Amino acid sequence: MAASFSPAISPGLQSRARFAQSSLSGPSKVRVGVRAQTPDFPGRASCNGNVEFHKGLTLSRNFKGKPTRRRVSMMCVATPQVLYRNPDEGTWQWVDLWNALYRDRIIFIGQEIDEEFSNQLLATMLYLESVDDSRKLYLYINGPGGDLTPCLAIYDTMQSIKNPVCTHCVGYAYHLSGFLLAAGEKGKRSSMPLSRIALSSPGGAARGQAADIRNEADELLRIRDYLFKELAEKTGHPVEKIYSDLSRVKRFGSQEALEYGLIDHIVRPSSLHDGKSSPLHSWS
Repeated sequence: MAASFSPAISPGLQSRARFAQSSLSGPSKVRVGVRAQTPDFPGRASCNGNVEFHKGLTLSRNFKGKPTRRRVSMMCVATPQVLYRNPDEGTWQWVDLWNALYRDRIIFIGQEIDEEFSNQLLATMLYLESVDDSRKLYLYINGPGGDLTPCLAIYDTMQSIKNPVCTHCVGYAYHLSGFLLAAGEKGKRSSMPLSRIALSSPGGAARGQAADIRNEADELLRIRDYLFKELAEKTGHPVEKIYSDLSRVKRFGSQEALEYGLIDHIVRPSSLHDGKSSPLHSWS
C-alpha cells in the first residue's frame, strides 16, 4: 500500500493559489492607480504595469537628476540699495536706502532709541542744519520710545536747531516717541489714519543707598515736570490736565490725538481726494 504525502500549505499560499487560479479561469478586475487591489487582500500592492507608470512620473518631475522648479530664495536682510539722482550733477548712483532718505532730509525712527541710535540722529540733524538751516526736516516715527536720556537729547536738538522739524507718525509712537511727535513744528505734525500714540510719565530704576535712590527720584520728577510743561505748551492744555491724564498710560487714536492737540492733521490716502499720487512729504 503506497503512502501518499501532501506538503502542508500555509493559508496565505492557498489564498494566493486560489487568486492565481481564478485569474486564469475567468476575467479579473484591473484597477489603474497607485496600487492595485486584489479581491482577497484589499489595499495590498501587486506587481503590474503601474510600476512603469510610477517610474515615468518620477522622471517627469526631475530633469537630469535636478528639480525642474526653482527654489524660492529669501530676500536679502541687508540694507536695500536704491537709485538716487544727484541734483547737482544730474547723475544716478546706487546708495543705501537710509542714505537716500537723509539726502532728501528725511529722518526715520523705526526702533527703540538708545545712545548709539540717538547719536546717529543727532549728527544727522546737525549736519543737515549746517548744509541748509532754512529747509524743513522730516521726522518719521514708528517706534516704542527708548531710553530717557537719548530721547531727551533728540527732543532738545529738535527745539534748538533752526530748521523746522515736521513730525509724522506712520505706525505707532509710544511713550517718549509720542513726546517727539508732539515736539514737531506747530501745524506740521501729522499721523496716518490707523496710527496709535501712547503717552506716560517717564520712569526709571535706581539702586544703592537711600540718598542715591532719592536723588534719582528727584531727577525723574524734574524731567517729568519739564516734559509735562512742554507738552502743555504744545497741546494748549493746562499743566494740571496733563498731570491728571498722564498719571497712567494714556492711549490715542489718530482722531483722538488730533482733538488732544498732539498732531495737527491726519494724512489721508491721495486716492480719497483726486486719485493722483502725491509727493513723499506732501503732508507737510
